[in-house]
Amino acid sequence: MSTKFDQTTIVNYLKNYGFVFASSEIYGGLANAWDYGPLGVALKNNIKNLWWNYFITSQPNMVGLDSSIILNPAVWKASGHLANFSDPLIDCKACHQRFRADKLIEEKYPDIKINENTDKAELLKIIKDKKIVCPNCGKADWTDIRSFNLMFKTSQSVIEDKANELYLRPETAQGIFINFANIQRALRLKVPFGVGQIGKAFRNEITPGNFIFRTREFEQMEIEFFNYPKDAPAKFEQYIKDIEGFLFNVLKLKKENIRMSEHDKADLSHYSARTVDFQYNFPHGWAELWGLANRTDFDLSNHQKLSGSTLGYLDPETNERFIPYVVEPSVGVERLFYAIICDAYRVEPIKDGETREVLGLPYALCPYKVAVLPLSNKLNDGAKKVFDMLIAAGIPSVYDVTGSIGKRYRRQDAIGTYYCITYDFDSQKDECVTVRNRDTMKQERIKISEILKFLGK
Repeated sequence: MSTKFDQTTIVNYLKNYGFVFASSEIYGGLANAWDYGPLGVALKNNIKNLWWNYFITSQPNMVGLDSSIILNPAVWKASGHLANFSDPLIDCKACHQRFRADKLIEEKYPDIKINENTDKAELLKIIKDKKIVCPNCGKADWTDIRSFNLMFKTSQSVIEDKANELYLRPETAQGIFINFANIQRALRLKVPFGVGQIGKAFRNEITPGNFIFRTREFEQMEIEFFNYPKDAPAKFEQYIKDIEGFLFNVLKLKKENIRMSEHDKADLSHYSARTVDFQYNFPHGWAELWGLANRTDFDLSNHQKLSGSTLGYLDPETNERFIPYVVEPSVGVERLFYAIICDAYRVEPIKDGETREVLGLPYALCPYKVAVLPLSNKLNDGAKKVFDMLIAAGIPSVYDVTGSIGKRYRRQDAIGTYYCITYDFDSQKDECVTVRNRDTMKQERIKISEILKFLGK
């Protein structure tokens, strides 16, 4: 079992090494908003590229889409977001702080079963019966609970009125549903097929927090896979295996940090026939990492009904038209990023009571695959040629000349760089370099002309 670090340790580490910064920090920041620094954006891009290659380009019946962030507001009426996409909001009358009523209960009494279908009257009764006090001021003086819609509102044109009211999308899925007929027709696709999308989503959370786990702006990687209704359960089971394969075989997450949780019928969303969550053991505890849902024909049927457009599929064999059932695996990039960091970060002893920080990422995820380290500034010319060769080959690399060679090794270990290549005085004579492995710290001497071949393995 690996050491579990607290959230403060992880946040400080990520900020110190240029992965994640507090947003608008020079102006005092903006609560629960984060910017991704040079190493953070490199890691996020690697995550997205691996996901896209695994779930989209390596599959024969998958295509991609990039839909708009701002959609016609009728989309959110048809999807149920205007009516159902809300959290139970409660206010403390004493200090005027606002909270999610369900989270107040869960934090104090985790054994009490709460789900998204628990009505407001029942939530308020539990809060009063259990005499739950305000976490901010300690008083138990609460307002009634009311529904708080999570969608961010905006407006088009210069006139701000109800007729011009729009929303930032709270999920990427609906952009796929409303383009189902366009995609199927333009690419002449036959059911079953899937559409994948990576993009920003926005939710006006009442209580965001736990670092980048829950924020108001985030990025989703979603697939909507369109099936014959009878085949949806089998596809659901297949995606369970695919997600496990990606988490364990591609991202190399530790199996003891992942568990699967099946939603009971009372806890299913209004569109779902079955939902499974893959949970990760974050510093704040077990929480949802990846969701998998059988959305049935809910979305396409509602969009067809409200828009008047035909969104069914004509079976070329039977000549019958039907609405496909949809299986949806959905994961947030930031949550996956957070889990990967928590899983890979370690502090280990080396010698004489010293320790080193290591970010043990698999090679494909490393922001930098290679660091080139000249032993002396007098060797910059030769070392630069090695660095230029790596960059020209498209291998993400960094050139590091600051500090002793030992300190540079430690710095590269801490940011996850897989190999350090040291160019020394002998390199000028034998045209060889020393390659050091991050995890084992073992070193071997190889020809400069063999570096690309070595990395290709």
